[in-house]
Amino acid sequence: MNSIVKRVIHRIRRSFSSQQALFTLPCRAVGGAVGPPVDCSVTEEQAVSLWARHFQQHGISEPLLSSQYIIAHVLGKKTLNCVERSRLRDSLTDQQRENVWKLCTKRLTRMPLQYVIEEWDFRDLTLKMRPPVFIPRPETEELVSLVLEDLQTEWRGRTWPALRCLEVGCGTGAISLSLLHSVPQLKAIALDHSQEAVFLTKENASRLGLQGRLEVHHLDIIKDADLIVRDCSAVDVLVSNPPYLFTEDMESLQEEIVRFEDHSALDGGSDGMTVISQILTLAPKLLTKDGRVYLEVDPRHPALLKHLVEQRKLGLQYLETRYDFTNRPRFCILQRRELD
Repeated sequence: MNSIVKRVIHRIRRSFSSQQALFTLPCRAVGGAVGPPVDCSVTEEQAVSLWARHFQQHGISEPLLSSQYIIAHVLGKKTLNCVERSRLRDSLTDQQRENVWKLCTKRLTRMPLQYVIEEWDFRDLTLKMRPPVFIPRPETEELVSLVLEDLQTEWRGRTWPALRCLEVGCGTGAISLSLLHSVPQLKAIALDHSQEAVFLTKENASRLGLQGRLEVHHLDIIKDADLIVRDCSAVDVLVSNPPYLFTEDMESLQEEIVRFEDHSALDGGSDGMTVISQILTLAPKLLTKDGRVYLEVDPRHPALLKHLVEQRKLGLQYLETRYDFTNRPRFCILQRRELD
């Protein structure tokens, strides 16, 4: 066998050995975490494939997307589509490789992807995410769209110096900040019973330069009702994605949610209506004459809400139910009305 052939075989064997080592996890472990390989280089493409496979083996939801988002984040991009195709064959630097392994190991614990990379896009904003503050879902983006649609039609042409909005249960601040970003004449008040949520909303507002038009308060809609009525009225819009799951449904949630997200932002009581009922009770005291309430709810709730409003004569008129992108009744719109 001549020397050229020997060298080619040696390279093939060395490459095969490196790939075997690379695709066998853990390469080394420190404190139970999966450590990055120290004796072989890893390209960006290889890292994506490796972690997608490893996530799948360990039952992680959306394994390929999880791997792609994490590695894109480490590369300073939103998605891998933003990375030049030729660059994906480049080897990760030592620091990049270490960061990929650290973040992917967090995902292995079932930590939601949004918490792993510590940010997520909501409509046209990028918001910081941090456990246990509730992660906004796509349905809530639709809720914001409904409010904006009405603001553009119902309030068009009014000469008020500013519109006022109250968000109950702000979490990351996604709803208030999206509305403020889209409506320059709007001012908002955001409430949450969670101090972590209040801190995160303030942080996101500051990062987006919207803190001047947003008040954020650490208040509980049930325990601090009198304070809220005194300090937050009168508003033109009351919007909320309140805890609306039935308590019995909490048992069927994904492990990612159960282990990392704030249960009090999800559990709405035996009928999912604990916070919703309180919002409806306070709304007439908080709203201006033509003010409206926009709620994201469980599909079982619209009929219950309509009945509750009519039965208790709360000073609200139930206007309509809107459907989400899965064609489920998800959003309730109500308006203040004077009692006879």
